[in-house]
Amino acid sequence: MEKKHWKVGELAKLSGLTVRTLHHYDQIGLFSPSKHTETGHRLYSDADLERLQQILSLKQLGFGLDEIKKFITSPTFRPLEVIKIQLEKLNEDIRIQEELRRELEQLYEFLNQQRDVSVERFIKLIEVMKMTTNKYFTEEQLANLKKRSEQFGPEKIKEVQNEWSTLIERVRKLMEKNTPVESDEVQELAKRWRELTNIFSGGDPKIVEAAERFHAENPNNPIQFGIDGPLYKYIKKALEKLS
Repeated sequence: MEKKHWKVGELAKLSGLTVRTLHHYDQIGLFSPSKHTETGHRLYSDADLERLQQILSLKQLGFGLDEIKKFITSPTFRPLEVIKIQLEKLNEDIRIQEELRRELEQLYEFLNQQRDVSVERFIKLIEVMKMTTNKYFTEEQLANLKKRSEQFGPEKIKEVQNEWSTLIERVRKLMEKNTPVESDEVQELAKRWRELTNIFSGGDPKIVEAAERFHAENPNNPIQFGIDGPLYKYIKKALEKLS
């Protein structure tokens, strides 16, 4: 004869859960046995097993116990709505993971160029990366920047980064000599500065504006490759003089 009731230990083996977990489900009102023996032992029926299967399925989808309890006890329970909620949660998780991946990729590229980085600088760099992502650039702008970087490839990116370093040093030397920003020499460097900026921004003025705001508000940050406050103000004045 087919068995119609299961004791808690038997159900634990059948479901793969522990007895302690089943007791916990009972205590919080999520899943309780339909019957008890005269001595008070729990007895679970076929209907109980079906309910447990529903709970485990929802749990596997990532729902919390409180959410599951709300779903299965609601008279207006709609499976379609449950899937919609989970899709929204999953999309948000994916967005967060993509943001983390983007930050790690940026961090990797920086560390790949600057082999020797102290713990303090590394921690500061992480803080700056998060601040840059969350405060200054929109999701669309970051996606466009990433797309352009992928189009260039690592060799081209490294070439441009090396040119940036050289360009920054040349600008600094002229600044230290108090060379007027209107001079032909400074203007020539400012022109190249703008060209390099446009390579990765695609000439998008919004991206350029966001980058400039970041550098202006965060002088001496770890991802400026040596651009301090005075140098930034100097080159910005030179850029404003470009026709």
